[in-house]
Amino acid sequence: MLAAQITAVLVFVVMFVLIVMDKIERHYVTLGCGALTLVGVFGFLLPENNLGAIWDTLALKNLTHLGFWWADPSVAHESSHGGIDWATIIFLAGMMIMVEGMAKSGFFRWICMLLAKIVKYKVVPLFIVFMIMSAVLAMFIDSITVILFLAAITIELAKLLKFNPIPMILAEIFCANLGGSATMCGDPPNIIIGSAFGYSFTDFLTNTGVIAGIGLVLVVAYFYLINRKTLKEASKTQIDTSNIPSPASAIVNMKDFIISVVIFLLAVVLLITHANTGLSVAAIGLGIAVITILTAGKGVKEILSKVDYKTLLFFVGLFIVVDGLGTTGILEIMANFIGQISGGNLIVMCIIIIWLSAIASAFVDNIPFAATMVPIIASLAGADAAMLKTLSWSLAMGTDIGGCATPIGASANVVGTSVAAKNGYMIGWGKYCLQAAPATVIVLLVSTAVIIVRYCL
Repeated sequence: MLAAQITAVLVFVVMFVLIVMDKIERHYVTLGCGALTLVGVFGFLLPENNLGAIWDTLALKNLTHLGFWWADPSVAHESSHGGIDWATIIFLAGMMIMVEGMAKSGFFRWICMLLAKIVKYKVVPLFIVFMIMSAVLAMFIDSITVILFLAAITIELAKLLKFNPIPMILAEIFCANLGGSATMCGDPPNIIIGSAFGYSFTDFLTNTGVIAGIGLVLVVAYFYLINRKTLKEASKTQIDTSNIPSPASAIVNMKDFIISVVIFLLAVVLLITHANTGLSVAAIGLGIAVITILTAGKGVKEILSKVDYKTLLFFVGLFIVVDGLGTTGILEIMANFIGQISGGNLIVMCIIIIWLSAIASAFVDNIPFAATMVPIIASLAGADAAMLKTLSWSLAMGTDIGGCATPIGASANVVGTSVAAKNGYMIGWGKYCLQAAPATVIVLLVSTAVIIVRYCL
């Protein structure tokens, strides 16, 4: 078993290093390391039941169980955090298809232009409204998509209204990550945590959502205060707004637009009520994808071609590598180590998990870190459901918010700064961290305080 443990750790470390180096596309990295785990660790080094371990890790049998798609709401959910988490992958795929349908119809551009018109294209109200919109949209839609469209439109408006878009883009990036922490479907780490432990949309909204709400108020005030001079200077410029495109011009096809909005609202309703209906996130994701495809008409090929299959494959390989650590007992050792350091004190555990997750997520992708920590917090909590929830909210806030601190900490950061750079607005590490790092610390302090006061005292 020792050889299997050493090999599993080496594969995991190599995977993390290669992801951080970003020289090889990350889905190739995780799939390659996943194959090494299946063949090397499970195939040759486990002392017994090699084929059984491989089959359990692939977890294909879960797809044939009724409980994977629908569970009686009156029956307690049994946590599952081993092998490939197909629920997370199917849900993400479904949301990607839905979002591509919405983008094709012009939904995102329309809502941005509409809000800009409502605030009469004034820079300060625009700055605040776009921050709030970024957070709200990211509660339901992948933050990458939110920033992709929001940053592009911010730059377009900046050119028309003669203001510097960099402060607004940085604020939007941060708020997208913050908004994503509020719900189960807002950020991939939350989807991983929620599907592993059977938490609902409402569970996240009433726990991490409360923290995110408090954080949003403070963050809006913070970004306004540090940029108030720049914003006020921009507000003094007199601009002719008659040449700004109307919101209606963003709608490519009215029929497709209405259909995409209805599908989006249906997804929101299903997610909010899935604890009552018993529908799993996998069933909701698959159902939304099927409806989008059936209503797309001739546009279905374009929608399917734009789905981020690389990210889905990235998840498949990642879950295999992490399960290698679990099957060989490494995750249990790590959980015991955290338990010893904390002395079994829940407050200390929460502080360690929040800040360890935040620091790690500032420099490495928060998705593999979250996937690694899920079985660790499960081991720490044991049969204590209340403790598991407290540790889950700590992990969610740490991974979701920690990634805000640096330009590489979360995918939305990379996308937002890339869109700015393509349009001639360079955002280096210094400029980014100077604004985002203090905001990250503010929200992490709020998260730590709220979790300790609300759940530990």
